[in-house]
Amino acid sequence: MRSLKITWPSTVLVPVFIPAVVVIFLMIVGTLSNPELAGQVFSQTLSYITVSFGWFYMLSVAIFLVFIVSIAFTSWGNIKLGPDHAVPEYSFPAWFAMLFSAGYGIALLFFGVAEPVLHYASPPEGAAETVDAAKQAMQIAFFHWGFHIWAIYGLVGLTLAYFAFRHGLPLSMRSTLYPLIGEKIHGPMGHTVDTFAILGTTFGIATTLGLSVSQINAGMNYLWPSIPVSTSTQVITIAVITALAIMSVVAGMDKGIKRLSLINIALAISIMAFVFIVGPTIFILETFLENTGSYLSGIVERTFSLQAYTSSDWIGNWTLFIFGWTIAWAPFVGLFIAKISRGRTIRQFVLGVMLVPTIFTFLWFSVFGDTALHLIMVEGYTNLIDQVQADHAIALFQLFELLPFSSIVSFLAVFLIITFFITSADSGALVIDSLASGGALNTPVWQRVFWAALLGVVASVLLIAGGLSALQTASIVSALPFAVIMLIAAFGMWRALNIETHRDMSLQNAMQGGRAHQSTKVWKQRLANLVDFPSRDQVEKFIMATVLPSMKQVEKELQSQDWPAQVFVDEEQHRVRIEVFKADQIEFIYEVRLRNYTLPGYAYPEINRADEAEETHYYRAEVFLRRGSQSYDVYGYEQADLISDILDHFERYLQFLHTSPGILPWNNQHLEEDELPPQMLSDSAQDQQK
Repeated sequence: MRSLKITWPSTVLVPVFIPAVVVIFLMIVGTLSNPELAGQVFSQTLSYITVSFGWFYMLSVAIFLVFIVSIAFTSWGNIKLGPDHAVPEYSFPAWFAMLFSAGYGIALLFFGVAEPVLHYASPPEGAAETVDAAKQAMQIAFFHWGFHIWAIYGLVGLTLAYFAFRHGLPLSMRSTLYPLIGEKIHGPMGHTVDTFAILGTTFGIATTLGLSVSQINAGMNYLWPSIPVSTSTQVITIAVITALAIMSVVAGMDKGIKRLSLINIALAISIMAFVFIVGPTIFILETFLENTGSYLSGIVERTFSLQAYTSSDWIGNWTLFIFGWTIAWAPFVGLFIAKISRGRTIRQFVLGVMLVPTIFTFLWFSVFGDTALHLIMVEGYTNLIDQVQADHAIALFQLFELLPFSSIVSFLAVFLIITFFITSADSGALVIDSLASGGALNTPVWQRVFWAALLGVVASVLLIAGGLSALQTASIVSALPFAVIMLIAAFGMWRALNIETHRDMSLQNAMQGGRAHQSTKVWKQRLANLVDFPSRDQVEKFIMATVLPSMKQVEKELQSQDWPAQVFVDEEQHRVRIEVFKADQIEFIYEVRLRNYTLPGYAYPEINRADEAEETHYYRAEVFLRRGSQSYDVYGYEQADLISDILDHFERYLQFLHTSPGILPWNNQHLEEDELPPQMLSDSAQDQQK
């Protein structure tokens, strides 16, 4: 009897894909088979975790914030997320737009009015519906959506970007553990980490989609009263918008997510500007400054406040839910931020991720939240409180009802929520698919479509099982194991940065003065190169006629000493590279590349550049090591001097290995391996690429 053999697509990482899908499938089946019982289980689980692990969530978030801010303001902040010569792939506006859309645009629309009004009506401490309650409401909203949220996102994004782009490891959560467990990240331990990341991301995104679809339903009912507010309507809406998200997934990152993100941010700013202008403008500006100051002065106290002396469940329904939701959401947002942040320094990344979105958030809550409070406290629209308490999702549209052009603005808000929904489902599917494929960046369309559809199914099931309560429980429960993983990842990055610092110091100490011992001929040649601007043909001939033979000599001599060395040639790009491999160690890489530069203004002033277009560039034979360009030119060196330069860097490399015993190696290929043809790849790199 012939056995049945299942062949999986090469991009699917079965030990991660299967467990994640099985757990999600069991949750879906169990919930649909008995929604009432599932709702009770969700409620009891939420209560247990809130009581037993609330302290752990708050402490973890505090550690995340302190860690990421501290990293930015040390010398490590100058380290690039990629090779030293890397440049950002996206402009700052596009970067922020994608970060904002994928991060929590839906949350701002849902909670921007609802949260301040609800805290004003039912504050955790003190009398309700007073000036103090209003101040407290805004401070709580700032705390929930300020630095802490972006510290969670930023920590995951930073660790992923650092290990993936700086050290060539897979763009996956498992890579953050490499300094601690080494090659075991490719085994069961790494699979487990990525599985938890997928589960957390799935339930975190499902929570966001559930909240957004309830707000879409409320907006449609406001605009078209014949559309009922019901679970069935919301499930149908999820199905329709998930289909649109699948279309965006098929379009890809730049055509789909980037364009939608730019639309999102433009529309969000437009609506906010409208409310700012027609609302109590001076009051908004004053409260923005006052609430920001109060937030900063009380940030430490609120960070560690657990209401330990009261029996209220407020902390679980609000702070722990929001932080747990964010932690569950963090693998998605973090990995997405990492994907779009290659080339930025750690300091640029942290300041961009922490400051810009936080300031925008404070302004958003001031515009929407303080406008609502002003209408209640000053203009007497107290019925807004009852409307928001009855249905959180209707809060934004009830605010628009009290402003000019309410129908038009409400329609635009519904459209904005839909585009946020599509962006979140789209980018979420890309991230989960990457995790389920072992960090692969290019995966088949069917996989991304599968995950986008599954996200819609999970969101629908959770709504059926108990609405907001079920969504809260799914987020907080899935966040618990991932919070532990994030703490380990932070420690792993700290250790990796220490290793990098130690390497730099050991290399500097090994070769003080760099090429100071080189011959007089070399320094004279270097001086000549400073005022000479060779053509492409000259540098191409130099690389092939001088650099390549020099590397071949070093290769031959190292092989005679039983060191596995190999020279790689890319004739098309005019690059040559020598690699030296040692078992369980970082390989040594020395590469010379042809690079072109625009002629400086002081070069050949007699040339009329308008008539001599071919003279507007000159070429260099530039040295690259593992960390990128070394920013110096070896054109004009003789073979002996080139060999000496290679050995200088090799000596630094040996010194690092000698003074850094016990440090785990990074098992990565060249930092720009994706730019090279197969003949330029080492055997191990070719295997990894396949």
